[in-house]
Amino acid sequence: MFTRIVECQAKTGMSEEAVKKVRLEVLPILQKQPGFVDLIALRASDDQQRVVCLSFWDTKESAERYHRGHYDSVVQTLKSVLETKPMQETLRVEISTAHHIAASRAA
Repeated sequence: MFTRIVECQAKTGMSEEAVKKVRLEVLPILQKQPGFVDLIALRASDDQQRVVCLSFWDTKESAERYHRGHYDSVVQTLKSVLETKPMQETLRVEISTAHHIAASRAA
């Protein structure tokens, strides 16, 4: 299993709206993608404008296919509430109690 970590800075006073857009507009797009498993959106308690989203994918190829086909349009969807372009990276999940995945089974 793989996770895409996307970190962004919402415009001042827009972090709740950014999270709302993720829930109502981005999540439905992700749910239609082959290999999508789950999404977690986080907001920093010491920096309310900082939003981090973790999307989980069954394979690295699924995550990359989504990135190639939909990432730019998702960024456009969020553009009105973001201060800067999101930073993103894809990492392999080594341990997950929520998904009961051991490193030896995640590939």
